[in-house]
Amino acid sequence: MPITAETLPAVHADLPQVLAGPLLRRMEAQRLVLWLVGSRPLSLTLQLSHGDAPEPQRLPLQGDSCQVIQIGEQAFIHLIDLTLEAPLPCDVQIDYDLLIEQPDQAALGIADWAPHLLYDGATQANFVLRAQLDHLLHGSCRKPHHPAADGLLCADRLLAEAHAAEQRPALLLMSGDQIYADDVSGPMLRAIHQVIERLGLFGEHLQGAVVDDSTALYQHPASYYQRAELLPALKSNETLRERFFGGVEKPVFTTSSADNHLVTCAEVLAMYLLVWSPVPWTLLDAEMPALSAEEVPRYQAERERIEAFRGGLGQVARALAHLPTLMIFDDHDITDDWNLSAQWEETAYGHPFSKRIIGNALIAYLLCQGWGNNPDVFAEPLQMIRAMTEGRDAANHMDSQPQDALIDSLLSFHQWQFVLPSSPALVVLDTRTRRWRSERNLKRPSGLLDWEALCEFQQELLDHPAAIIVSPAPMFGVKLIETIQKVFSWAGHPLMVDAENWMAHRGAAQVMLNIFRHSRTPGNYVILSGDVHYSFVYEVLIRQRKRGPKLWQITSSGLKNEFPPRLLDWFDRLNRWLYAPWSPLNWLTTRRRMQVKPRIPSRSKAGERLWNGAGLGQVWFNDNGQPSAIYQLNADGSPAVAFVDDRDNAPSTAPARRAATQSADRSV
Repeated sequence: MPITAETLPAVHADLPQVLAGPLLRRMEAQRLVLWLVGSRPLSLTLQLSHGDAPEPQRLPLQGDSCQVIQIGEQAFIHLIDLTLEAPLPCDVQIDYDLLIEQPDQAALGIADWAPHLLYDGATQANFVLRAQLDHLLHGSCRKPHHPAADGLLCADRLLAEAHAAEQRPALLLMSGDQIYADDVSGPMLRAIHQVIERLGLFGEHLQGAVVDDSTALYQHPASYYQRAELLPALKSNETLRERFFGGVEKPVFTTSSADNHLVTCAEVLAMYLLVWSPVPWTLLDAEMPALSAEEVPRYQAERERIEAFRGGLGQVARALAHLPTLMIFDDHDITDDWNLSAQWEETAYGHPFSKRIIGNALIAYLLCQGWGNNPDVFAEPLQMIRAMTEGRDAANHMDSQPQDALIDSLLSFHQWQFVLPSSPALVVLDTRTRRWRSERNLKRPSGLLDWEALCEFQQELLDHPAAIIVSPAPMFGVKLIETIQKVFSWAGHPLMVDAENWMAHRGAAQVMLNIFRHSRTPGNYVILSGDVHYSFVYEVLIRQRKRGPKLWQITSSGLKNEFPPRLLDWFDRLNRWLYAPWSPLNWLTTRRRMQVKPRIPSRSKAGERLWNGAGLGQVWFNDNGQPSAIYQLNADGSPAVAFVDDRDNAPSTAPARRAATQSADRSV
């Protein structure tokens, strides 16, 4: 059913009661975490039922079980964090409803306030708690205005076909760039501003900017397609980017597509609502902002892509309401090349306006992504957010002093990473804020984890037989591309090629490789990554070690993004020739003690190892935590790609898994 303003229940100012969600976040047998945004504080009851229960269980969500953060006059983030006395069963379907209690009226269920979240024939939503992580979906890099189809639609189609509980994935892992705060289309920015106005999202004062506050920013003639002009002028009358990047054509910090870089906290929060829910789009009109004649064709072309993106949001929201999802940031969630080098950090954090831009994106990440991953660690930042929003002035602008204090606190916050007590163990890494910075040359790329973080990483792995590691950037990437990045880094231009890989910093790379060789760390590692806008699988062994460990680097990217096809073809061919098994160049690489064997995409035509196409990664695991089948589900509807040992033999799968994969092929 099409989702329009007429099909949604209305409350204050004709606003739907629920604007986004629910999203299932960290879901365990005795703890359920869900996220949603309401147009007012909601009185909620969670109803659960399953085959072992004689009747539905109704659980009022009060106090700590439902925390509410106000982000606008008519926008309230709800985090449901419910602890259960009796554990829920695993590997069975659990039906749930989220009831909105109303005075003197019957409670409204999901079928009333969000029927688009229900699959055909269902009267309630549902989820499955898997006892073992034997089936995962993963992906990264979802840019709304990219022409590719949305890879999250693959998850929805898979869930629609997976009728048995054992066919359901245990988790969806998003490994970075869930939004692009630094690369926003004109129509998306227009929608963001309309959402801000309609919901009354709180504004802010801006220190060190050309404009004084968020209202002036939204109304400024340079607000669309010219935001680089709003960066602060320095004494030399150069913008921040010109001083730092020496004329490199990468406006607003370093991104090459930052004409509409998000600035305020309200803009980033509105972006999250618009990429995860179809409901806010029903509140908008199609009016175009004031643009120059040269900008109008670009805006209209982008609007076609945004309309296509919007058309799939009902299915995306449905998948996120049925499948537990964990997330970690990468650079575009904040800004391109975030913390790439010590010099980048000194410059970006050295001016109040650029620091505010980064801090605002980090605040929004905490509220919309990080909070649901591991709610226990965010009590202090959330208290600071409440103080910030409650201290707003008569114009609904948040108090700058607590906002700046919050940003300072978040920039030194060290608990973004998290570990899931699962089988196999799941370790999700923060490779952005705890970097190993170069002390000799501030321009050199930083290591993705510093010494202390790497030690903590090793401690999390000790004595586990197997582990799944989520690293936004691949630990074992394409050697040729890493070599090109190294050459540019030596020349003093790491920002031109996004020189962010594990091997770019020798110290961090050596420690990471030593962790894999430690006798008490797991015998089987699976590394799930994204970031690079193409997909590949490597099997990795340590040379001269008969008893492991064995590693699999599985990269799926992007959800809605792709690498330039012809350029990737050339990189793929040159890499196969220059770094063939017999090539002496292998001995010049940091990972020369590792034997890296690529798996071949089943639809490879000429031996390609890299698969270029928007979609979603799918991995099955055996009882030892080893991948038994690896697929890339394609967003364009073409058959799924299997990554195989050679081009003739597909991986063996259990009958149930084979049936599920065939269903996935038909659905995507």
